[in-house]
Amino acid sequence: MSEKTATRKPESTRKVIKSNKSEQEDKDEKPKSLFAPRVKPFSRKELVQMFRSLASMLRAQINTADAVKYYAHGHSNPDVVKALTSIHADINKGVPVHEAFRKTEKFDDMMIGLIQAGGDAGQLDSAFGELGKRIKSDLHFRKKVKKLILMPCIVIPVLIMAYIASQVKIVPQVEQMMAGITPSGIVAVSFSVSHVVQKIWPVVVIALITITLVIWKINPVQSFLINLSMARFKVVRVMIMSLRQMTMISTIRLLYSNGINLAKSLRVGANSVKKTPFYGELLKASEMYEKSGVPLSSAFAKYTSVDPQVVHMLAIGEKSASLDVQFTMLAEMYEEDADELMDSFSQFISFIVMIIAVGLIGLVFLSTFMPIFMMGPQMMKEAI
Repeated sequence: MSEKTATRKPESTRKVIKSNKSEQEDKDEKPKSLFAPRVKPFSRKELVQMFRSLASMLRAQINTADAVKYYAHGHSNPDVVKALTSIHADINKGVPVHEAFRKTEKFDDMMIGLIQAGGDAGQLDSAFGELGKRIKSDLHFRKKVKKLILMPCIVIPVLIMAYIASQVKIVPQVEQMMAGITPSGIVAVSFSVSHVVQKIWPVVVIALITITLVIWKINPVQSFLINLSMARFKVVRVMIMSLRQMTMISTIRLLYSNGINLAKSLRVGANSVKKTPFYGELLKASEMYEKSGVPLSSAFAKYTSVDPQVVHMLAIGEKSASLDVQFTMLAEMYEEDADELMDSFSQFISFIVMIIAVGLIGLVFLSTFMPIFMMGPQMMKEAI
């Protein structure tokens, strides 16, 4: 018997191994239950503190596993302790740092990509430090957006409830006061509207709450409304495009300036805008730049929807071998533009809220007080 035949595994054994492997693959690919508990990510403020601390410890020549362990020790948030303890154990087992972070499901694709890029370049401390800066900048703009939408979210529901209360409580009392008098004109219209509101207001309130929850929870609906707003209002389109390009270019600049090759920087940068059209565009541009050898500026011009000035600056960077400088200038420029555009957007939102508020207040006034003002002349006519 030859050596090859002697070392060959029996057919039945190979079938069992293949069967077990298939079962394991099926188990791994089995979709999670819809009722499985959702993993809650860490807050942005928590992430900023974490990445800054890890960066400072790595710069002090503390290895990654120990830095993670030291930060977790005595931390007040049990979720942070649990996640970092798991990361520490995985790193000690030889799991790559970015995979250890990914397994916790507490960090998004952009963070994982930056950690992987930093690890590949041997500059994990810079990656953690820049992540802290990047998330802090993102947190700053998120706070501004929340402030903008906070007032409409409070004022408009209050005015809607005031209108419903006026139709359900006040107008029926006025109608009782006019018992025996046949209403006409505006008074009759007001009473008819009140009757309709009394019948449908619970359905309307439930519908409004449902619509709010759908917009809040379902990403495709959010994307549709954002795209619709961008198509209808220039100020919204310019602000959102500026924020997206700022996020994308800042991430690419961070990676490229730390020694990551341009194609990989583009792919990881795409993860920072994953829920936007830029994601697929960047991946396509990266593929064409890497495989076809077209200039980066040409790839951006043909396959992405970035502003013409981005393409122009990249072309200058390629001709003068200063792409890292151009990425830095673009990132700073879009950060400055984002602040100015946020002020313009704030004025736009304030104007829209004012129009809605004036409209609702006018409805409350007309439906509630107009019948009272008109009741006197109507009663005098009836008396005559």
